[in-house]
Amino acid sequence: VGFKIGSCGLGSSVANSLPPTPGLVDPRRRRRRSVASRDPDRTTTMGDPLFSVKNSFYLGAYNNAINDAADLDGQLSEIESVERDVLVYRSYIALGSYEVVLSEIRDSAATSLLAVRLFAQYKAGSKPKGEVLSTLGEWLGDTACNRNATVLLMAGLIFANEGMYEDALKTCQSQTNLELMAHCVHVLLLMHRTDKAEQQLKAMAAVDDDATVTQLATAWVGLALGGTKLREAQYIYQELGDKFTFTASVYNGRAACFMKQGDFEDAERDLLEAFGKEPKNADTLASLITCGLHLGKSTARYVTQLKLAAPGHPAAARLAAADEQFSFAAASMA
Repeated sequence: VGFKIGSCGLGSSVANSLPPTPGLVDPRRRRRRSVASRDPDRTTTMGDPLFSVKNSFYLGAYNNAINDAADLDGQLSEIESVERDVLVYRSYIALGSYEVVLSEIRDSAATSLLAVRLFAQYKAGSKPKGEVLSTLGEWLGDTACNRNATVLLMAGLIFANEGMYEDALKTCQSQTNLELMAHCVHVLLLMHRTDKAEQQLKAMAAVDDDATVTQLATAWVGLALGGTKLREAQYIYQELGDKFTFTASVYNGRAACFMKQGDFEDAERDLLEAFGKEPKNADTLASLITCGLHLGKSTARYVTQLKLAAPGHPAAARLAAADEQFSFAAASMA
């Protein structure tokens, strides 16, 4: 299961709660920290009217985020309305509904929304990759744009997806914006720099260690570090599911913890729950293949589904490469 934000549906059942582990920090008992300046992207500010929308988005409950945002019509300031729309359109992108974003965001829209539209164009392939990167270069060189958190985040997401990790890190440097900081953690883990990821995580905790996005980043780092940190990561996913909702993303995260502990039966249980919510989720399908192989079960159906749903997924690419090598070897022996 890859590391991703919001990673990246709603569940029909809730798994049993895990008992506290000796020495494990219970997230419910963590002391809330704050910074002097208010950050509009902080998710735990009780007075934040967008708290529910943000939280649903971070947990991967995209339809919930869209529905919650619709209930806020007429209740937000102009700035909050733009932020709300950013979250809504990002949710549509996560659901693969690119056309909604491309058809509704006009050229006259706010800069933040134009950045989201560019990300949708990139994901949909409707704009050449070279043009996307060129546009990002122009925006990042413009002082009117390069301080916009959404512009920086969309740039960071695109750069990371292209393997341009140093560029992604440069765009996401922030002292207070938790989502930008979380993306830095994500990129550092992709670079196998767990030491730097831990440092960034400490900076996030200094801003707000109770925030959902901080808790998720803590789980990502725990998965990368392994050992005793796996149990803490597992507990975090359990706690988030119990407190808010079990989404495919939450189940996938906890399943990854089980797999790294060699518990493939429990991992498969969570993955089947995730599959029930999002049958085309590439991370779920890839992990089901892994579990099936370890449990001696047939994975042919999941392999076919993964290739159809996400041919560009790393696991699908590895499977395709293996098929090609096998075919080449078979041909040479014919």
